[in-house]
Amino acid sequence: MKVLVIGGGAREHALCRALSLDPEVTSLHCAPGNAGIAAVARLHPVDQLDGPAVADLAVELGAEFVIVGPEAPLVAGVADAVRERGIPVFGPGREAAQLEGSKAFAKDVMAAAGVPTARSYVCTTPEEVAEALDAFGAPYVVKDDGLAAGKGVVVTDDLQAAIDHAAGCDRVVIEEYLDGPEVSLFAVTDGTTVVPLQPAQDFKRVGDDDAGPNTGGMGAYSPLPWADPKLVDEVFDTVLQPTVDELRRRGTPFSGLLYAGLAITSRGVRVIEFNARFGDPETQVVLARLKTPLNGLLYAAATGHLADFPALRWSEGAAVTVVIASEGYPAAPVSGDPITGLAEAEAADGTAYVLHAGTRLADDGETVLSAGGRVLSVTATGDNLAEARTRAYGAVDRITLRGSHHRSDIAAKAANAE
Repeated sequence: MKVLVIGGGAREHALCRALSLDPEVTSLHCAPGNAGIAAVARLHPVDQLDGPAVADLAVELGAEFVIVGPEAPLVAGVADAVRERGIPVFGPGREAAQLEGSKAFAKDVMAAAGVPTARSYVCTTPEEVAEALDAFGAPYVVKDDGLAAGKGVVVTDDLQAAIDHAAGCDRVVIEEYLDGPEVSLFAVTDGTTVVPLQPAQDFKRVGDDDAGPNTGGMGAYSPLPWADPKLVDEVFDTVLQPTVDELRRRGTPFSGLLYAGLAITSRGVRVIEFNARFGDPETQVVLARLKTPLNGLLYAAATGHLADFPALRWSEGAAVTVVIASEGYPAAPVSGDPITGLAEAEAADGTAYVLHAGTRLADDGETVLSAGGRVLSVTATGDNLAEARTRAYGAVDRITLRGSHHRSDIAAKAANAE
């Protein structure tokens, strides 16, 4: 099968890597891709927010299947444009993608479906913001209603910081703070059938011990040895299936990847947010453990045959991803610096590999340069989290990028049974 992946980050590199190992995939293309993806797929320039342009590219390539990776193209309706050309697409249409595109819409869907989530207010004026912040008290949780690339949420004890963040948004959702550890759970769905994947945990804050501002994600691990074995079944029954059923009832069926960001609170599981696509960096560790060939699973969802797909197979081991970020990230990331040690990182013991996020090739066609805030996701597997951590950080140590930084505590507590 000839497959086209849309996007150019570490999530898309993880997808392309998994697809390149799938015997069903005979020709793999990515648009626009990045320096790392070029090793496993043929790259094509495209404006990934331009639905007709993406559809034209798919037709030109003779693509039999298109996978849309990032949220912005989904919210822009790119999947709809490709479907109109008769090509199967993994990813929800514009209306269903509002589950991520608008937090207010997501809250409305959860209320209708009876999904447990934080109490919240949707605010458009300074007066409404002040009233909502006063009602909930600190810690204050303020979320930009629209897409913000993982950085539209502020959680703070500083009232003025909360007010300032709200002032910079057209519309915000202010909600109660949810205590307890966070979990990311993906589910593949064709709009009726829902197949959960394995849970993961990511690390949003830029610094060790969750210090500093929120980022798009600084690392992740899977599985979660501390989680209740019944967690996935509970979330399937109370969150995933009800949400998919509600969207279908509204006439906007959700086909693609439904991501539930969860808090395991003292009062039970609560939904923090929904995303309409694979999360980054959780995708890196979840796909590292998936033994079922990826293409068949995603294609079954895109064509409405997920109910007939065999049960998923998973590695019994563990996976850890550590993100290497550029100097100045997340406030003012520096780009254009050369990256060395990539081959050495992967050659160490064969269990670690490097997924590119913000990279590009220099004019010489060989030197890899940084081209974004989160530059690389170094991923490793092992028999357990401790072994996967050791291998991941061993690979990180072999990579050099001026001014770069990474967290040193990814999966540390879980590996130590804390």
